[in-house]
Amino acid sequence: MNRPLALIYLTGATSIGIGSQEGGSSWGDDHVTTLRGATPRNRLKDVALEILTKADIELDGPRPSDLQVHDDRFYAQVLRDRELGLGETYQLGWWSAGSVDEFLAKVLAADLKSLVKPSPQLLAVALKAKLFNRQSFRRAADNASAHYDIGNDLYEHMLDKRMIYSCGYWQGVDDLDSAQEAKLDLICAKLHLEPGMHLLDIGCGWGGLAQYAAENYGVRVTGISPAIEQVRVATKRCAGLDVEIKQLDFRQATGTFDRIVSVGMLEHVGPKNYKPFFERNYELLADEGMILHHTIGSNMTKDHTDAWFDKYIFPGGVIPSMEYLGRASQIDWALEDVHNLGTDYDRTLMAWYHRVEEAWEYLPTYGEHFRRTWCYYLLSSAASFRVRQLQLWQLVFTKARRYSGVYQAVR
Repeated sequence: MNRPLALIYLTGATSIGIGSQEGGSSWGDDHVTTLRGATPRNRLKDVALEILTKADIELDGPRPSDLQVHDDRFYAQVLRDRELGLGETYQLGWWSAGSVDEFLAKVLAADLKSLVKPSPQLLAVALKAKLFNRQSFRRAADNASAHYDIGNDLYEHMLDKRMIYSCGYWQGVDDLDSAQEAKLDLICAKLHLEPGMHLLDIGCGWGGLAQYAAENYGVRVTGISPAIEQVRVATKRCAGLDVEIKQLDFRQATGTFDRIVSVGMLEHVGPKNYKPFFERNYELLADEGMILHHTIGSNMTKDHTDAWFDKYIFPGGVIPSMEYLGRASQIDWALEDVHNLGTDYDRTLMAWYHRVEEAWEYLPTYGEHFRRTWCYYLLSSAASFRVRQLQLWQLVFTKARRYSGVYQAVR
């Protein structure tokens, strides 16, 4: 009798459990018997090959999206730790592909991780997110520092001239500097900024948006960030402008503002803090004010992020879903405009990747392991946007139950 292959779980390095799942492919008993008679390493390789076939990926094949395995330990680690194992084995140089982003796009499009049962380590990541607030006030500064304070030289080489670390807007432009300036102008236009207004930039990064808004729209800007290196650079960048940069968590902000903006900030707020975040925004925003959140968005509602990203790139980060944001903003907020720029992020990430590769000789302090880690981060992120697993939303809100005219959307 045939039984469908569904969940493959590696218990130790030698035994494979085969379960069932609706819609799974069929493995006959003769196939299972063959695997049981093979050596443990060959058995793991055969299982991996069967999974890869579902995504039209060949082992040692000629296409850029095909997988080249350089160390057979790859099979055991990936079948045990799934997405965490895939990233870690790339960091170690155990596999490669002519086009890593295309390989990963195929993996994501075919949802291969659903065929591998999560290991205890992966389940622990999800459990921690359920039990603890990993984006609390106490943890927020440490989380930010772990990513944003690793070295300004890296970001200076990777990013555009304004050091904007978020999705560009590529409509009608062909270079990164222009795409980021177009995005900044789009944000300012959507906020209907006027001279003399006071803008709060939550998570202001290296000050690029604050500088642009002050210079081009004549507004006063207060920018806040918990990352000390960002605050230092932003303060220098905005010197001489009507801009004040403060090292603060959003929970510490005070005052009243005509407009509020956050760019790439909601990804660091966390599900347990979405409601308090929107409540704090409400307290800080003038009654006739307006707010824009520019955020990566997930198609799936979950309390934790990818285990590899949590461990190596964005500790404590979680990509919000529309469901979570809807819950957090309901009753008090009117959602005036939603704009999805997800496909633009693929192009932005690839531009960052190529800039890092071109500048690597000028970044000697980081080492090869860091280079592979950083490139995997950029390329896997690009793949996620390419297959529309991730989105990029610009969301414009006004306070509900207040008459402030008709909002005019901008594109």
